[in-house]
Amino acid sequence: MATNNNTEIRYLAPPTVDVKKKKYCRFKKNGIKFIDYKDPEFLKKFLNEQGKILPRRITGTSLKFQHRIATAVKRARHLALLPYVTDLMK
Repeated sequence: MATNNNTEIRYLAPPTVDVKKKKYCRFKKNGIKFIDYKDPEFLKKFLNEQGKILPRRITGTSLKFQHRIATAVKRARHLALLPYVTDLMK
């Protein structure tokens, strides 16, 4: 048996290092002042598959706009533009 003098460790795929992007508030960055509750397609970006509102730690939205999103989603639900509960909304 021949011994291998090369002691390098080789991987099938290079090891990946997860670089987390800095979260930002898209409303402050784009200068959006008003969140329209009559636009359900926009509001669906802030809901998960069951129709629950996503938290700030996931979306990166600031506190002020998270309150406004929650209010807009609740108004849209009340007007039946968005469902309260659903299976696989997206």
